[in-house]
Amino acid sequence: MAGTGIRIEGLRKRYGSGDTAVDALQGVELQVAPGEVIGLVGPSGSGKSTLLKCLGAVIDPTAGRIVLGDEVIYDNGWQVRDLRALRRDRIGFVFQAPYLIPFLDVTDNVALLPMLAGVPNQEARKRARELLAALEVEHRAKAMPAQLSGGEQQRVAIARGLINRPPVVLADEPTAPLDSQRALGVIRILNDMAQQYQTAVIVVTHDEKIIPTFKRIYHIRDGVTHEEEGEGRVI
Repeated sequence: MAGTGIRIEGLRKRYGSGDTAVDALQGVELQVAPGEVIGLVGPSGSGKSTLLKCLGAVIDPTAGRIVLGDEVIYDNGWQVRDLRALRRDRIGFVFQAPYLIPFLDVTDNVALLPMLAGVPNQEARKRARELLAALEVEHRAKAMPAQLSGGEQQRVAIARGLINRPPVVLADEPTAPLDSQRALGVIRILNDMAQQYQTAVIVVTHDEKIIPTFKRIYHIRDGVTHEEEGEGRVI
């Protein structure tokens, strides 16, 4: 996958207007290369959630620029017509809770997104099984979500986030409910998958267990980002 991964320039988000306006983002600058995993940290109310929602095309920024792969998708207004297709096909999401569909087995939970995008069912399931194998949960392919451990559920959720091979994956507190060993395992998986699929991964986290693993960290405070080098500790 060629291109820039994701690049954000001068991104702003204002809620309200006039005297009651609140500037949640005040010119955010951020860049993540294909194959790179970066950490995004900051206190509550710093703008992390707002930034993630803007990048995920869940809410509209007020101004700025977002480049995804080789395409400008936002430039003081959305440059793509179908935001639902953008979210489905080009942005992967991994959440704190797995949000697996309880009445679908593991394979169909992962295959559902490409099926919705028009990929034939057999091809979508084949792609899902390949990802499950890469994540070492292929033996659970026919299991229902309730039969999985917490760590297995999170691996399936990661497979679902990667299934359409998006240029960017947004991971929101993906390790919060996990113990240290499983948390580091999830970050190891995200790093491996990022390199294999040349995906840019942004991990929003408060988790002190995983922060030392990032080579680059963006701190956000009062709607502004500051980049620093991380420890990049091998895991």
